[in-house]
Amino acid sequence: MSDLGAGFGYLVKGQRWAFGHGRWFGFGLLPALVTLVVYAGALVGLGYGADDLVAWATPFADDWSSPWLGLLRNTLVALVFVFGLFLAVITFTAVTLLVGQPFYESLSEEVDRSEGGEVPESGLPLWRELWISARDSVRILLRVALYGVVLFALGFVPVIGQTVVPVLGFCVSGYFLSEELTSVALQRRGMVLKDRLALLRGRRMMVLGFGVPLALAFLVPFVAVFLMPGAVAGATLLARELTAPPAAAPVPAPAPAHEPHSLRKGR
Repeated sequence: MSDLGAGFGYLVKGQRWAFGHGRWFGFGLLPALVTLVVYAGALVGLGYGADDLVAWATPFADDWSSPWLGLLRNTLVALVFVFGLFLAVITFTAVTLLVGQPFYESLSEEVDRSEGGEVPESGLPLWRELWISARDSVRILLRVALYGVVLFALGFVPVIGQTVVPVLGFCVSGYFLSEELTSVALQRRGMVLKDRLALLRGRRMMVLGFGVPLALAFLVPFVAVFLMPGAVAGATLLARELTAPPAAAPVPAPAPAHEPHSLRKGR
C-alpha cells in the first residue's frame, strides 16, 4: 500500500511542479489542446453513430419482442461507448506525446535539471525520436487492444461485467498510461520498450498509484489537457525514482577491541 501512496504522491508533485512553472505549463498545453479537439469530434461521432452501428451488427435481433430487443441493443451501445472511452484514455496520451514530442522532452529535461544531478539526453535526431515513439506507441496500443477485447467480452458476464471488469479496465488504462508518460524520461535514459516494461513491472503498485487516478481524471472533459504538463513532470519524477540506484546498506561499526586477560589482571 505504501507504493500506491508513493505513486499518487509523484502525480501530485508533478502537478505542483507544472503549476509552479507557468511558462512550462503553458508550453505543455499546446499539444494536448490540438489532440483534444480531434478526440472530442471522434467521441461525439461515436455517440451519434453507436445506435446504427449496434443495429447493423445485430440483425438477428430485429424480430425480438420488447423489452429484449431494447435491452440487448442499449447494453451494447453502452459497452461500445465505454470501450471507445477506454481507447480514448489510452490513445490520447500516446497521440499527444507524439504530437508534442519536442515540447514534452524539453519539459522533462527541465524537471530533471530542477531536481539536480545528471540530465540525460538521448542525442538522437528528432525524426529518430519520433519514429521510436510512434513504433513503441503502436506496440503498447496493440497490447491495450488485446486487453480491451478480453474486457469487452467479460462485460457480458452478469455481475462481474458490471463490477470487476470496470475496475480492471481502469487498472489496465492506468498502467499503460504510466508507461506512455514515463517513456519520455526513460527513452532519454536509453531504455528500450522491453526494458521499460520490465522496470514498471518491478514496481507495479507504484505505477498503478500514479496511473489509475490520472486515468480517472482524464475522463472529465478538458481535465486531460490541463493535467498533461504535470503528468509528464510527475512521470519524470517517477522515472527518477524507478531508475535510482539502491541505497547502500549502512556499514556496521567495528566491535570494540578487548584487552587480553593477562593485561587486565596486571592492572
